[in-house]
Amino acid sequence: MKPTRVPSLTILAALLAAYVLFPGRVGAGESSPWSLERASLQVAASAADANPGAQPAASPRVGHCSAFPSDNIWNIPVDSLPVDSHSDAYVSTIGPSAYAHPDFGSGLWDGGPIGIPYVSVPGTQLKVPVVFDYADESDPGPYPIPRNPPIEGGRNGTGDRHVLIVDKDHCILYELYHAYRQSDGSWEAGSGAVFDLSSNALRPRSWTSADAAGLPIFPGLVRYNEVASGQINHAIRFTAPQTRKAFTWPARHYASDLTGSRYPPMGQRFRLKADFDIAGFSSEVQVILRALKKYGMILADNGAPWYLSGVPDSRWNNDNLHELQQVLGSNFEAVDVSSLMIDPDSARSRTVVSIVAADPAASELPGDTGKFQIWRIGDLSVPLTVKYTVSGTAVPASDYSRLSGTATILAGRARAAILVKPKADGVREAAETVVVTLSQAAGYVVGLPASATVVISADQ
Repeated sequence: MKPTRVPSLTILAALLAAYVLFPGRVGAGESSPWSLERASLQVAASAADANPGAQPAASPRVGHCSAFPSDNIWNIPVDSLPVDSHSDAYVSTIGPSAYAHPDFGSGLWDGGPIGIPYVSVPGTQLKVPVVFDYADESDPGPYPIPRNPPIEGGRNGTGDRHVLIVDKDHCILYELYHAYRQSDGSWEAGSGAVFDLSSNALRPRSWTSADAAGLPIFPGLVRYNEVASGQINHAIRFTAPQTRKAFTWPARHYASDLTGSRYPPMGQRFRLKADFDIAGFSSEVQVILRALKKYGMILADNGAPWYLSGVPDSRWNNDNLHELQQVLGSNFEAVDVSSLMIDPDSARSRTVVSIVAADPAASELPGDTGKFQIWRIGDLSVPLTVKYTVSGTAVPASDYSRLSGTATILAGRARAAILVKPKADGVREAAETVVVTLSQAAGYVVGLPASATVVISADQ
């Protein structure tokens, strides 16, 4: 059994000192070979702001590989789920007055890149032997490690030294903790884990990974290109100084000797409170804050409070990222995700459905219909029938064709439409509303928004 990875008081004090004295980790920009193509941040963010009902694209990709299936818990929104009953205690323990910190950026810090880098390799990449300190909880080698992979903290770093590798042809993720290359080309590491990016399989219960929670690191990293696209569609990895000797789904491992209920367990989901005002932040930080509200973050390791993990990239604006320090621990809340769990030994989540008014205006003019769209995030392989109720000031069958109360999303599709067809009754009347509200059912969880409105305008 791997020893618990708990920072000593000396290390933790150094972390907190750096957190106070050097919050930005600002360094001269340099090229990041593992970053992806450049995109227009402002245009993408403006488009997202103009269409807040827009649904997310797929999870981040490397080549044709997505970061786990769409129904993986990393990729499921939690903005509609209940607050965990221990939320206040957890926030108080982590630090209500401590601020969020972007543990990623551009340039260097102590000679290494700021964040956790990764590299993609072809399926033909030569595999090399790896010797593990904690071999009983590590996936054995060989691993497809290139000669000079990017290492967290840089080649001379003394921290966690994570090495993340994606086989882009076979969609396999390899992750190493505390990794060092040896003179003969082999590697030594504290622990290592291999994940099939097309699978929802979790590690064996109580096993670590390259992270203390026994989870993959890669899917929880903030990447520049997804921020540039205007949307982050997954939970974000973060750390806390003190955690409990326990783990909760989807985590598989703990890293503490503390047993009090005020300490959060590994794997605990948190989110930014819905009423937190993001209007004054830069466009790229707004993308991160929206993701923290919708997808939240997963506690994955011991470390400084509210440290958010991301990928180094020369295009990050560190000054803008520092705006995250305006977010305090008291602005977060713990989330109860138990309703999403299907199997405690799988990361597969129940489907989450939401509704938007894709065409919110209709009238009695011929062909001028309104339209709702019901979206799902999760398993798209099977059809899904969603139930709903109808209300509003418009009268069914009199002012518009009666709606059925169910809508079926076809297999392979993410959405289904509900059309509002007004009836010309020849009576002059004020504008009227049709409100559709989603109903809970066994096959899915209702997310946000849960209701939407179409307005039938006054007769022309």
